[in-house]
Amino acid sequence: MSASTHASGSSVAPFRNEPYADFRDEAVASNAAASFARLSAGLGAAHLLLLDGEWVDRPEHFESVNPSMPSQVVSRHAKATVEDARTAVQSAAEAFSQWSQTPPAQRAALAFKVAALMRQRKMDLDALLVMEAGKSWVEAEADVAEAIDFCEYYGREMLRISGSHPTVPQPNERNELAYIPLGVGVIIPPWNFPLAILCGMTIAALVTGNTVVLKPSSDTPLIAVTFVKLLLEAGLPPKAIQLLTGPGAAIGDALVENPKTRFVSFTGSKAVGLRVNELAAKPQPGQIWIKRVIAEMGGKDAIIVDAEADLDAAVSGILASAFGYSGQKCSACSRAIVDASVYDTVLAMLKDGAEDLQVGTAETPGIHLGPVINERARRNILNYIETGRAEARLLSGGEAIEGEGYLIEPTVFVDVPSSAKLFQEEVFGPVLAVTKAADFDDALRLANDTEYGLTGAIYSRNPEKIARARRDFHVGNLYVNRKCTGALVGSHPFGGFNMSGTDSKAGGPEYLLLFMQAKSISTRI
Repeated sequence: MSASTHASGSSVAPFRNEPYADFRDEAVASNAAASFARLSAGLGAAHLLLLDGEWVDRPEHFESVNPSMPSQVVSRHAKATVEDARTAVQSAAEAFSQWSQTPPAQRAALAFKVAALMRQRKMDLDALLVMEAGKSWVEAEADVAEAIDFCEYYGREMLRISGSHPTVPQPNERNELAYIPLGVGVIIPPWNFPLAILCGMTIAALVTGNTVVLKPSSDTPLIAVTFVKLLLEAGLPPKAIQLLTGPGAAIGDALVENPKTRFVSFTGSKAVGLRVNELAAKPQPGQIWIKRVIAEMGGKDAIIVDAEADLDAAVSGILASAFGYSGQKCSACSRAIVDASVYDTVLAMLKDGAEDLQVGTAETPGIHLGPVINERARRNILNYIETGRAEARLLSGGEAIEGEGYLIEPTVFVDVPSSAKLFQEEVFGPVLAVTKAADFDDALRLANDTEYGLTGAIYSRNPEKIARARRDFHVGNLYVNRKCTGALVGSHPFGGFNMSGTDSKAGGPEYLLLFMQAKSISTRI
């Protein structure tokens, strides 16, 4: 592929996904350890809100802790108030008139600059994700690489869709379509991809000419502060982004309900996503638009193992999808649906594979599972495991691991009926439910027996069955003979059906249009 030239006159190389560092390399491992030590030396520092272009403190604060060692305070943060939420939206609204008129090429250049800064500091960012989010080095590297990808991809997409687009010609008319920004966007990202998803949502809003009020998760606020500082270093006007840290649904509600809020971009649980949608749908006094909601919510993702599958590949894909980042992904495989003819063989392979997985603190080289994010999540997952003991048969795991961190064994339940909570409800932890299917038709029926529709996978060598799955497996991201996690920007536009969200297809060619509105212009000539 050759580089393309845009209206700005600048040449931009074709998009390519950011490569991953190999932590088996001694030099890479040494750099990682040095970054972790450097980060550890600065633990406990206080961080402020970015409000109306200034860094400001508040009387109340909260702490971010290391999920591998909860007694270790990573950072302290100012706790925003409802009044701060109102100020943030007002300031972002005032900044919109200037930022929205910034040339698209300049906004794209900002995205490219942020990508370059993250690339330069990748190992430090990895270390921060290991410490604050409890990610293994491999998972942290993938998170940072995806954040870089979002900047590079959305910058190029903005250049592609900027300017006017011709429409069907009419006699004596010049007709065109132009895409313009929406206004103030409230960005509410999750803790499980605290850099990648936060970055992707925020950069998409900014590169399209909107201003942003960012309300990150209270489990990973330092990552958000670090990213906002990168934006400012890259040249973003300070008032174009407002950063509000702090727990509390009241702040989120105030941001969503504000009449000057034009859109909300949310990634998180089904319950909160539905509340965001409900609040945004109700017009407030002085509101002159219908608010747009871009929502990515939960999943109850299934991998089908057909009688004609490569079982080694299938089991490897299930284990990676179910237990990567301790199952704390909306795309995680939480259900394995296995054809009866290979069921017992697959169970034996899953048991051996799960018991070979290494669990430990996130910074430990070579681990497969680190901690879950906090004590509340730990209790919730252990409650699901107790429920599973009554609903199904425990094959492997099932216990919390002694020690300070929030560690749980990779857990596999088998003979799980489709009526069980383990089959129907999102656990968001290292728990896999395995169900026997009578045949391929039954496997498809079971896979679709959920209110969600995010990701899914099928392992089969049969082209006709694969074709059936392509047509009838009702998910937004379907994978054939590979795991159901690890969507790559540009290659696997990501978003789900049903209660999994609004199918926004992040990292795809239509995503930026969700942050813009189309203006049709006809000129008599």
